[in-house]
Amino acid sequence: MGVSIIMTWNPNKLARKLRKNSSDAERLLWKKLKSKRFEGLKFRRQQPIGKYIVDFACFVKSLIIEADGGQHAGDSAKDQQRDEWLKGEGFRVLRFWNNEVLGNIEGVVESVRNHCFSSP
Repeated sequence: MGVSIIMTWNPNKLARKLRKNSSDAERLLWKKLKSKRFEGLKFRRQQPIGKYIVDFACFVKSLIIEADGGQHAGDSAKDQQRDEWLKGEGFRVLRFWNNEVLGNIEGVVESVRNHCFSSP
C-alpha cells in the first residue's frame, strides 16, 4: 500500500516567506507605504486574500498594489483572472512594473495617491 502525502496550502507561512524575499521594487515601495507613512493609511504587504497573496493591500481604500517583475510578462491571463476575482471582491488593483517603481517611485506614489482619493 502506497503512502500519500496531503499538503495543505498555508497562506500565512507563504506570505512570511515572500516578505523575507521581497524584490528591490517591493522594498522601495514598502518604505513609502509602511507605518501609515502614506497619507495615514494602513497598508499590509504580502497579504493573503482568498486564494491569492497580494503585494500590498489597503483595506480602508479597498486597494491592491502589485509590483510586477519579468515573471509576469508571460502570465497576463493569470494576472487578469486574479485581478477580476479581486475586483469582484470589491478591490481596485494597481499594477506597476518593477522598473517603473525603481525608476520613478514618486510617480508611482502619486498614482497611488490619485487612486486612493478619487472616486471609484
